[in-house]
Amino acid sequence: MTLRQAQGERGAPHIPVLLDEVIEALDPQPGDIVIDATFGAGGYTRALLDRGAVVHAFDRDPDAIASGRTWRETEENPPRLILHPHRFSEMFDVMAAAGVAKVDGVVMDIGVSSMQLDQAQRGFAFSADGPLDMRMSQEGESAADFLNTADEKAIADVLYTYGEERQSRRVARAIVAARPLETTGELARVVRKALGHKPHDKKDPATRTFQAIRIHVNGELDELSQGLSAAEHLLREGGRLAVVSFHSLEDRIVKRFLREASSTPSASRHVPMAAQDDPVFFRVSKAIKPGEAEIERNPRARSSVLRHATRTATPAREAA
Repeated sequence: MTLRQAQGERGAPHIPVLLDEVIEALDPQPGDIVIDATFGAGGYTRALLDRGAVVHAFDRDPDAIASGRTWRETEENPPRLILHPHRFSEMFDVMAAAGVAKVDGVVMDIGVSSMQLDQAQRGFAFSADGPLDMRMSQEGESAADFLNTADEKAIADVLYTYGEERQSRRVARAIVAARPLETTGELARVVRKALGHKPHDKKDPATRTFQAIRIHVNGELDELSQGLSAAEHLLREGGRLAVVSFHSLEDRIVKRFLREASSTPSASRHVPMAAQDDPVFFRVSKAIKPGEAEIERNPRARSSVLRHATRTATPAREAA
C-alpha cells in the first residue's frame, strides 16, 4: 500500500502531490528531526510522523497553525510535532531559538495550498467568488490594496514578471479602468474580457494574472530563495532536501540553487576557493513528475515537479 492510499483510508483531509516520492527522497528514520517548511494541511507532516520522525512545521497562515494544534502529537511529552507560526525563510533563526542546530531533512511544497485555494473567503481562486485578498499570513497588503492603488506600469510589471503574461499592459490597463475591484469574480471578469476568453479554452486566461498577484502580495520567490539558503545552513551532513514546485518560476529558482550548490569550488563568490573542496550538495535528482494515475486523482498535481538532494560536510555558503 502506498502512502497516498494509507492516508486516503485514514480520511486525511489533503493528500499532497508526489507524497511517496517525497518520503522516499527524505527517507526519514525514527527520531529524525525534519522540517516541514510549508505545513498547510499537514499531508507531508502526517507521513513523516508515521515514520517516527520529529517534525518542526512552519506556516505563516494562522489557520494552518490552528489546525495543527489539534493534532495529538503536539500533546506528547516531548511533542513530536512542533509548530512554528513563521515564514519558512525565518527557519534558521527560529530553529536556533528552539535549540536545534542541525536537522535530518527539509521538505518544501511551494505556492498556495489546496486548503487556501478551496476557501473562497481567502480570495486565492476564481472558481468561487470571494474577497480579493490572497494573503497567506492574513495581514499586510491585500491583492485589492495593490490593484486599487498601484499605477498601471507597476501592475503590468507584476503580471509580466510573475505571471509571464504576454499581454500584461492590456490587462493592467483594463484593471485600472475597472477600479475599484473588490472580489475575485470581478477581477476574473475584467481579465477575461481584456484577453477575449472563449468557453472552450483549456486554460482560463485569468490564471496567469491570479498567479502573478498572489506571488507579488506574498513575496513568494524571495521567500523561496531565502528558505533554500536557510535549509542549506540547517541540514547536517547526509541530511536531505526535497522541494516540490508548481510552475516554471519556482522550479527555475530551485534548479539554479541546486546546480550552484552541487558545483565544485567555488560555488559562491563569498567563500574562498580553499574553503570549499567539495560541493554543498550531492546526488541531486533530476526533475521528478507525477504519474498519470496521480494526475487523474488530483488535476492540481499536473504541473508539480520534485527536486531533491543530499547535504555534504562542506560548510554552508554565505547568503548572497
